[in-house]
Amino acid sequence: MLTLVLYLFKALNWGVSAYILLIVIYALLSWLPGGYQSRIGQIIVRLVEPFLKYFNFVALGPIGFGPVVAIIVLSLVQYGIQAIEMVVLRVLFT
Repeated sequence: MLTLVLYLFKALNWGVSAYILLIVIYALLSWLPGGYQSRIGQIIVRLVEPFLKYFNFVALGPIGFGPVVAIIVLSLVQYGIQAIEMVVLRVLFT
């Protein structure tokens, strides 16, 4: 039971980290001409843009800070997952 809980939290943590990495790659693709039109670029766009549309309101002129805000939000989610993991482990060990 304990190992299943640990693996579940590790998988959630890894998933959030992988999604943060996808957002970073998405942002870097904007610097490459035709980056979004490549095969990998199209896959990343389909995975990342539905989440980023909630953060597109943050812009300073032509520069958008949506990916930065999204990464901050996902980092907070990651901290929340780690805090819940600690609480669950405390409950299981007491």
